[in-house]
Amino acid sequence: MTAETIDHSTLSRLVEAGAVSGAHVVGQPGGWSVLVKYGMAERALAAQRSRQVRVFRRMETLVSYLKDIGIQRFDVDAAEYETAGGKTHSRPDRAEALRRAHEAAAHDKWFREQVEIALREADDPDTEWVPHEVVKQDMARQRAELLVRIKGDAE
Repeated sequence: MTAETIDHSTLSRLVEAGAVSGAHVVGQPGGWSVLVKYGMAERALAAQRSRQVRVFRRMETLVSYLKDIGIQRFDVDAAEYETAGGKTHSRPDRAEALRRAHEAAAHDKWFREQVEIALREADDPDTEWVPHEVVKQDMARQRAELLVRIKGDAE
């Protein structure tokens, strides 16, 4: 396969400009890659981070990608295509990152709701405000009671 690559943003601009004359989907062990023809050049689509030739594990994903970018017609060469031997390509690091992102989003939603409740309560004219000194005295009393209970349980 050709070593020269083209990135997604460049491909998008070329498709927008009508400069892409063809796309050739090439099967290989474990997936599919894309060769894009424009002008006198033919380049393989590169993966976003690695800059290596991008390999789509599923044809459906590749077709969706090409259609979304504006390439409706392409030819397919499946001669070298081989399944990955029943192996699935898993990314536990991405799964963990997505889990953390969902947890963060849920916490953010909860936090914003709590702030909204507090703001409504603060704006309510019927809200009873407790002076700081009273709160400090109450907390000191609760702490003293807790210490007595702890000492009593330890004996």
